[in-house]
Amino acid sequence: MSISRRDALKLGGVSLLAGGGAGVVTACGSGAPSSASAAAGKADYTVRIATGRVELAPDTVVSTTTYNGQFPGPLLRFTEGRPVVVDVHNDTGTPELLHWHGQRIPAEVDGASEEGTPFIPAHGMRRLSFTPGPAGFRFYHTHVAAHGDLTRSTYTGQVGPVYIEPKADPGAYDQEVFLTLKEFEPSLSHGGDMAQDFLAGSEVPDLKQRGEKAMAESLARGMPHGNEVGYHAFSVNGRKLGHGPPIKVRSGQRVLFHVLNASATEIRSLALPGHTFKVVALDGNPVPRQANVPVLWIGTAERVSALVEMNHPGVWVLGDLADDDRKNGMGTVVEYAGRTGSPQWTAPPSSTWDYRTFAHSGATAQRPDHTFDFLVEKRNAADNGFNIWTLNGVPFNMNTNKPVMDVEHGKRYRMRFRNATDDIHPLHLHRHTFEVTHIAGTPTHGLLKDVVMLGGYQTVDFDFTADQPGLSLFHCHQQLHMDFGFMTLLRCS
Repeated sequence: MSISRRDALKLGGVSLLAGGGAGVVTACGSGAPSSASAAAGKADYTVRIATGRVELAPDTVVSTTTYNGQFPGPLLRFTEGRPVVVDVHNDTGTPELLHWHGQRIPAEVDGASEEGTPFIPAHGMRRLSFTPGPAGFRFYHTHVAAHGDLTRSTYTGQVGPVYIEPKADPGAYDQEVFLTLKEFEPSLSHGGDMAQDFLAGSEVPDLKQRGEKAMAESLARGMPHGNEVGYHAFSVNGRKLGHGPPIKVRSGQRVLFHVLNASATEIRSLALPGHTFKVVALDGNPVPRQANVPVLWIGTAERVSALVEMNHPGVWVLGDLADDDRKNGMGTVVEYAGRTGSPQWTAPPSSTWDYRTFAHSGATAQRPDHTFDFLVEKRNAADNGFNIWTLNGVPFNMNTNKPVMDVEHGKRYRMRFRNATDDIHPLHLHRHTFEVTHIAGTPTHGLLKDVVMLGGYQTVDFDFTADQPGLSLFHCHQQLHMDFGFMTLLRCS
């Protein structure tokens, strides 16, 4: 979906629809949400969880679970610091959870059962009250476990963008476009061809040696590679390439793209032939150093906000670098005014994605009060054909909700990860924003995120301040990884 900045400012807090489809999120009145109306018994917004059908293309109609009968779910525009009340109705036959990804809100409404958030009962409703923040591009999605059930959790269409209006003007642009990237029709497979070498930084020899030794020993014991997930249909804003409305632009415009990778398991890339992306925010947080890049690489659950100068007229494919994925739907069309014809695609020059480009170099001046060290390892096909993922040799137990690490309110903590697997892990910490302090072999500061990709056989450190009372969940956002052990809980008192 695309709207002009003028329209966005005029509409203020009223919810807008992201992509086509039926269903709306209702805002009280014609302006910003009213806490007074909520106090009178009326919610500011209503979200309904239900099964239905999504037409990605005339020949591709998928059955899935959605929000308000559409995919992606409605774009919710909140105002930073202004309390809201959201009624969430679950019209399905199974309990559900709705997680407000990237927001600093109480555990009871954050949306993770491990933190103590109550489930939304089957055919029931739960009213959620919270104060949105921080400002920027966030999103909402289900947070139930799927394990091997590919009809559950983030394999479904339960995802929608959130934009929390900042108190300060984010900058000048002519048009604002929200894009949600998502695959459908998942199936189990063994191995895949997803790019693993796009991340900057070198492999750490001892981590690679450890990981390859563990793999060789596992194969020698007759343990094959564990289950992975592949997909047959790909979409941007719920439509396959060539089957959705084009993004219409004019020469000379500055377009602000907000891109969400809503995949359950995949890392996505995005390029627009003849154009570059000026990255202005990652995960909704302004970057310390804005920079132009030819390709956006976006880990699972990451968001990128980037300005594009429309200075190369034509009809273009804005799409994924993976040819098969793009041809099967992972793209959309950008059409300049006055230009017609078939959309064109040209592969960009090879490049790497380097978080250091957007961060300040050098170590942060703030020293952590404590450092948690984690070694990430994999047990091949150890749970009915699925890999088990461990932190320091221990997988998270969903039956006991352990392990749990205690942190003290107000203190600064460093989480240091050493990845003894060749997989890329998008690391996510609930209810906090963290600062990336060491990546690709280099100390950095100033880059604030809520998801960061840990490269295969690489290391990453991030720091956070324990300022959210109660339990906060940390996990890999790759659904297969978190469901099979890659989680832990922080307890702040």
